[in-house]
Amino acid sequence: MKDFRFLSMALGLAMTAPGVSAAELALSIELPRIDVAEYHRPYVAAWIEREDRSVAAQLSVWYQLDRPAPSGAAPRGESGTKWLPDLRQWWRRGGRDLAMPVDGLSSATRPVGTHVLRFDAGSRPLAGLEDGRYRLVVEAAREEGGREQLPIAFDWPPAAKQTLDARGRSELGAVQLQLTP
Repeated sequence: MKDFRFLSMALGLAMTAPGVSAAELALSIELPRIDVAEYHRPYVAAWIEREDRSVAAQLSVWYQLDRPAPSGAAPRGESGTKWLPDLRQWWRRGGRDLAMPVDGLSSATRPVGTHVLRFDAGSRPLAGLEDGRYRLVVEAAREEGGREQLPIAFDWPPAAKQTLDARGRSELGAVQLQLTP
């Protein structure tokens, strides 16, 4: 029992020591219900840009993952990666340099609703983020639909807890960025 108390106290001190950052970034992305005859889930990318618009961190990419053909059937002809260039800004800002799928970054498209992603300063992709001014960018593109991009400016690391948000007009609903020191 004494060892456990000592370990708990040591961990507590380590977490409050200067230079140890426990900052967290939580990103909430709403995909709105769109009333159309043929609805396709949007491809969505989220990344962090420096002031010069270079990519500081890739956060997430949602796209149509390849599905194996049913047994005995001919292989499917096209890959979901074919449509990734439709996320135009993300593609130009580094998406084309990634070999999909990327573990911890890419995943399947998401249904209508609100989806939350959490990242902490000590782990990828935020581990190498230097102090400074950044922009979170969320981009969505949908087959037979439109495309939309929402930026949110923020400072890293956060000095105080804050919530920043933007609202889309078509392909994205509310996008909310919560920063915790």
